Amino acid sequence: MNRSLVVLVLGVISAAAQAQNVSIRPSERGMLIEVDGALFTEYVVRDTQRPYFYPVIGPNAAGVTREYPTPGGVKFDHVHHSSIWFGHDGMNGVNFWGVSAGAGRVENTGFSEVKAEGNTASFSAKSRWLTAGGELVLEDERHFVLKALPGGARQMDVRLTFVASAGEVRFRDTKEGAMGIRVARSMAMAGHKFAPEEGRGHILTSAGKRDGLAWGTRGTWTSYFGPDPSGETVSVTMMDHPLNLNHPTWWHVRDYGLFAANPFGRSDFEATGEALNQGPTAGERGVSKVSHTIAGGTSLTQRYRILIEKGEPASAKLDAVFEAYSATR
Repeated sequence: MNRSLVVLVLGVISAAAQAQNVSIRPSERGMLIEVDGALFTEYVVRDTQRPYFYPVIGPNAAGVTREYPTPGGVKFDHVHHSSIWFGHDGMNGVNFWGVSAGAGRVENTGFSEVKAEGNTASFSAKSRWLTAGGELVLEDERHFVLKALPGGARQMDVRLTFVASAGEVRFRDTKEGAMGIRVARSMAMAGHKFAPEEGRGHILTSAGKRDGLAWGTRGTWTSYFGPDPSGETVSVTMMDHPLNLNHPTWWHVRDYGLFAANPFGRSDFEATGEALNQGPTAGERGVSKVSHTIAGGTSLTQRYRILIEKGEPASAKLDAVFEAYSATR
C-alpha cells in the first residue's frame, strides 16, 4: 500500500473513531437527548412550572449546570434558577421568572419535527403561558438544535417565537429575565454570598469584561468557566443572535452562577445604584414600566446559541463562532 493511500485510510479510520451519534426520544418527563448512548440532556416539561433542560452533561461526563431540583441538604438559593430555561418577571403583570404559587406557569402543549441524524438532533415544541388562575397571556413556538462537536464539545441552538395570540403582551423593564443558565456550584465565583467556599469560576464577555464587572454590560456573548464537578475546567458560553431585540443584549450575570441574556432590562442595567436598590412598584411590574410590547396577533423571535467546551474560553475562537452563527436564521 502506497504512502498516500495509508494516510487516506488512517484519516478515514480517525474520522470514524471521532464520529458521534446523537439520538433523541420521548421520555417520561419530556424529551431525552443522548450522545453515543450516554445522556447529554433532557427537556423537562412534566411536573414543573415551566420547561427547562436538566441535566446538561459536559465534555468530562459531568453536569455543567446546578442540581435541579436540589438534593437534600444542599444550600439552595434562587429556587427558580432551573438549569437552562427562559422566563421573565412581568409579562402583562405576571411573574414568569419565579416559581411561587402566585407566579405564572408555562405549559408544554406538544412536540413536533423530532429528528436525529449523525451528530445532530432537533425538535420543536409549543407552549402556553398562563396566569396562576389559568388565563392565557401568550403562546410560543420553540425550536432546538443540539450537536455533538469534536473534543466532547456540545452546542445548543435555541429559537423562541412568542406569539401574542391572546392580545397585546407587555414586557416589564427589569433585570429579572430572560434566557437563563445557572452553572454548576463549582463553577460559580469564589466568595459569593450564598456559598463562598464552593466556587472557583470566572466570567468573561465579548467586550472583555471580567467577573464582577460583567453584570449589566452588553456584548455578543458571555462565558462562565471553571471546574466542573469532576474538577476539570469547562466553559459555558451563550451567544445573542444579531437579529434579536436590542442586540447586543445586556447580561444579567452574577458571581453565584447565574447568567442570562436579557434584552428587556435597560432601566436596571443602566440605572444608578440608588435607583436600582429601590425596586419595582406594583404599577411598574404591571404596566407603567414597559420595555417592549408585542402587538396582538404579532410575534417576537429570539435566538441564542449555547456552547459547552473543555478549558477556558478563547475570545478569538468565540468571536469566529459568533460570526458563523450570525449567518444562521
